[in-house]
Amino acid sequence: MKSRSLSRLASTASTVSGAGVMALSLLALSGAPALADAAKPAAIITQDVPAIPDDLVKATQPYLEARRADFLGWNTSDRSMLVKTRFGTTNQLHVVRAPGATRTQISFGAEPVLMGSIAPSSDHLTIVMRDNGGDEFYQLYRLEDGRLERITDGKSRNWIGAWNAKGTLLGYTSSRRNGADMDIYAVDPRNPKTDRLVAKVSGGGWTVAGFTADGKSLIAVNRLSINKSIVYTVDLASGAMKALTDPKADTSWVDPNVAADGTIWIVSDAGGSDFMQLGTLDPRTGTFTPRTKEAWSVSDYALAPDGSFLAYATNEAGVSVLHVMDLPSGTVRKVSALPQGVIPWAIGPAIQIAPWGEIGFSLSSASVPGDAFSVDPKTLKVTRWTLSETGGLDAARNAQAQLVTIKSFDGENVTGFLYRPDPAKFPGKRPLLFDVHGGPEGQSRPDFLGSENYYLNELGIALFFPNVRGSDGFGKRFVNLDNGPWKREDSVKDLGAFLDHFAADPTLDASRFSLYGMSYGGYMCYAAAVHFSDKLRSASCYVGITNFVTFLENTQSYRRDLRRPEYGNESIPEQRKKLEEISPLNHLDKIKIPLFVAVGGNDPRVPPSEGEQITKAMHANGQPAWFLNATNEGHGFHKKENEEYYFEASVAFWKQTLLADGK
Repeated sequence: MKSRSLSRLASTASTVSGAGVMALSLLALSGAPALADAAKPAAIITQDVPAIPDDLVKATQPYLEARRADFLGWNTSDRSMLVKTRFGTTNQLHVVRAPGATRTQISFGAEPVLMGSIAPSSDHLTIVMRDNGGDEFYQLYRLEDGRLERITDGKSRNWIGAWNAKGTLLGYTSSRRNGADMDIYAVDPRNPKTDRLVAKVSGGGWTVAGFTADGKSLIAVNRLSINKSIVYTVDLASGAMKALTDPKADTSWVDPNVAADGTIWIVSDAGGSDFMQLGTLDPRTGTFTPRTKEAWSVSDYALAPDGSFLAYATNEAGVSVLHVMDLPSGTVRKVSALPQGVIPWAIGPAIQIAPWGEIGFSLSSASVPGDAFSVDPKTLKVTRWTLSETGGLDAARNAQAQLVTIKSFDGENVTGFLYRPDPAKFPGKRPLLFDVHGGPEGQSRPDFLGSENYYLNELGIALFFPNVRGSDGFGKRFVNLDNGPWKREDSVKDLGAFLDHFAADPTLDASRFSLYGMSYGGYMCYAAAVHFSDKLRSASCYVGITNFVTFLENTQSYRRDLRRPEYGNESIPEQRKKLEEISPLNHLDKIKIPLFVAVGGNDPRVPPSEGEQITKAMHANGQPAWFLNATNEGHGFHKKENEEYYFEASVAFWKQTLLADGK
């Protein structure tokens, strides 16, 4: 693996791009000679971020070496697994031929692979989806002998869909026509000249989920919001579309799959269910018949190719529980031998069943960094296929999550996961760092903490991951509690309730609380700095929204209509006024704590201008704000050298602010 220099003799005199943010020399601040900081990646530019000390780099390095393996599918020719993992600086595709076998890399490149899919055909053709510099204008490639041959146009945004039964045709969606609408396409990837537009659509939320049993039509889903989607068949010959579900109903439909006998299985909240259930859809009447009656939402599922059983996972307060349902009896058995953890969200099916019956998936937990597993459907025996490295650290010693439930300002129950440092190693009251998820319909789950274990294990900082109202996984009612500009700050008030709750915890130091958030969590981060500066030491806001109006105006056009149902519509004067009113950028006078602002220069979701404009305004007011722009990244940093530097800078920020006057 390519290593980064540990020499930190000076910091870089950096130029911050966009929004007129002026460059500031850090040399006078650091007192260092005029030499380049060799440890800072060339693509990162900073303002007010000091040089990172050598001892900090050395101390954090093991925590930055953990890798994960994401299960992507089965190869029927040799019963091997396709996984995504990182041995160099980016995630690439690897083959694992047996449990515990060597991970053999089959894709290569400087840009990370987002998704890989194996055709169900005799040649087992593999298709790769990746973007350039995090711009999310994904292209599809044919993988041959380690080389990628592009099959899409190289300019538009493309999203991998599904194969037909023979593996001779791939359905996908693309913004090729106008940059906004994700039209429906089909191609035999072996011959890119077969690529053709099947149907023109309106909106950016379209995906291809599969094919009908006769192979003559695609099944497509138009996701309008987390609460509403519509399922269609699309005739391959004519492009004619037929809605299988009521276009007027506020119903969510997820992951339709066609069984060999033509039955359409799907996950839905149809019929007024608060939680998502797995069932069947009658294509003639649109009637949904639930086959599960779970107290929590079904998050993922897969059908056995022979139709004898299916496997599904429930999301139980964040923990994934795997079940096997025998068909047609409907008898359900729970897989009890798995670690308590999370089957993570995936671009393609998170669970896939091989023709010989083995159930494949990924799972991560406090002590599992993310690995590929399989389950025997008859015995429910669990097999771990990969054992991802954790930088030489003993993952079994990592702190376990503690579920916390409190009543918020209006009596609503809100939850989160608390991780406490070892009290024997760190006695006395401990500082607390909040980590707020994005989405906003995301969910904090008891996943592997990765580099954040450094805060717990080496600095003695407790960590809390809240699920404020609007978080997914707690039912349809809960996820809608923050919708629109007039309810938006209710979720911020939930943070205030958690701050008050933990201030009364005798093991925590209420004078040393800070907060971090990414994406929508970045907005929550800025909002917390506005509303709770008297309760926080500092805040680090990563690719976050600072002004809802400028965000909605500047986000990529294919995303705008998907965001308006959640946040509000900036083109409607009354809503625009309220969005301005609740935007942190318009309340800088209330921010009394230092900020660390990080952006991705190619971010199509939350443009870098969001972070640049608040940094510029803060500095104009004489308020402290570190700034970091990874110019070759998008919505989140995925190149290892950038991830490392950002984490090291974050540790320096917390040491200077959260830990400044205590151990």
